[in-house]
This record gives sequence, structure tokens and C-alpha cells, in this order.
Amino acid sequence: MKIEIEHVSKKIKDALVLDDVCMTLESGNIYGFQGVNGSGKTMLMRAVSGLMYPTSGTISIDGKVLGKNMAFPEKIGMLIENPAFIDSYTGYDNLKMLASINKGEVDISRALETVGLNPQDKRKYRKYSLGMKQRLGIACAIMEEPKLLLLDEPFNALDKAGQEKLSEIIRDMRDKGSLILLSSHDKDELENLSDVIYLVDSGRFKLK
Repeated sequence: MKIEIEHVSKKIKDALVLDDVCMTLESGNIYGFQGVNGSGKTMLMRAVSGLMYPTSGTISIDGKVLGKNMAFPEKIGMLIENPAFIDSYTGYDNLKMLASINKGEVDISRALETVGLNPQDKRKYRKYSLGMKQRLGIACAIMEEPKLLLLDEPFNALDKAGQEKLSEIIRDMRDKGSLILLSSHDKDELENLSDVIYLVDSGRFKLK
């Protein structure tokens, strides 16, 4: 997979949240976006995912322009902001419902076990701790073995064991050929994981 971001800008009301962003992203790499909250990290991920189209410029995936030749990237998994899970469902049932919408063959138990959650746990989502909710969001992002994985501040609310497990998952997916975008305000997290790091400030992305 190859993603070409060409002169992408996004204006919301009078604010320029993405400012002439240009980069080329390729499979088998982890790209880290480092910046404070509101710097533009999440906005670029939303644009790459097709959840938001740029005001100007283009995003092409393997030569197909988002919003023109395709609405959304194929084989994508993402954790952007707070996932919309159903409070009265178990973690397993939430993932089962989402998998049925996408009509893919998914090993839900394996996805849950990968992130350290018990597939047999009968607790409802509303009873989950913040860390468990974050793990479920990660399980949702990886369960279909995506070729493109977008993770926006994925280490939030995770304990040390959870952070180490997530790092292992991210590296494993990179080694299997996925293209991964990873955002964080934490410099050490990104330096430990990323093959390429962009510093993000006021909608501008600069190679570190």
C-alpha cells in the first residue's frame, strides 16, 4: 500500500487545522506523529481514513483519490477518539456486531485475547474500566488484520503491561506488512516504535 498526501489543507470555520501537508507513506512502516493536543495529528488521520475530506489537496491510496475514486480506504482499522460501543453489550458482543456489519470473517476471541481481554467475560461495556475500554478499542481496530492501521493516542489509559502489549502488537503488524500511523504527545513512545517521525505544530508536519 502506498499513500500519497499532496498539498492537503483543511479549514474549519476560520481555523486552518491542516496546512499544506505533503508526505508519502508506504506499507511495512510505522509513521509517528508527535505534537500536543490540537496540533493536527487527529485531523490528518481523519482525512486519511475518509472520515473528513480536505479543503484543498488530495490523498491517494495506490493511485485512487479519496473522495473521488473511493470513499474510504480498504482494509482499514482505526482507533480515533472514543469508539462508539454499546453500553449494554459485552466486549465480545460489541465486536461481533461490528464484524457482522463489515461482513468479514473475524476471530473475535483471538482479537480480545491479543489485547489481554477475556472473550468469556460477561461484564457489560459500561462496567469496563478506562483501560479495558481502550483495549477493546484496540481489539476493534486490529480484528480484521487491516493493511492500514490508524492509532490516535492509543497508549492513553493503559497500564505498563498494556502499553508493552500494544507496542508488541504494533511491531508485529508492521512486520506483517501493515502501514501504521501512530499519534502521541509522548516523545519516548514514538521514538521506541516509529520508523519515521513527523513533528506536528499548528497543522504543519515536519520530518524529525
